[in-house]
Amino acid sequence: MLHVLLQLRSSSSDPLLGLGVVVLALLSIALSVTIALVLVRGYRRGPGRPGMLYLAVGLTLLTTVPELLRIGLPTITAVGAVGRSLLVSGCELSGLGAVLWAVYGGGSQ
Repeated sequence: MLHVLLQLRSSSSDPLLGLGVVVLALLSIALSVTIALVLVRGYRRGPGRPGMLYLAVGLTLLTTVPELLRIGLPTITAVGAVGRSLLVSGCELSGLGAVLWAVYGGGSQ
């Protein structure tokens, strides 16, 4: 009954496993957005800290957006597994680049 209400399909016979995956994905998204908001708030407090903004963007591109792509693309579009993998990997690489930019002081005055 629970899997019908949530419309989950899992490869195992236990629908609670599918529900657990969805809950963990949503928790991951919520935590990464919270951390990014704290970083943006720190950036807005004082000038001369662009690294915090780059770190927030990098974190968002590294965790939040790929997780949303993994869930949203197969649900909303007809993008295949290869296309989804390319988009997620490209987004993660962009996030890593932004984090490296923040760590090594790119754009600092």
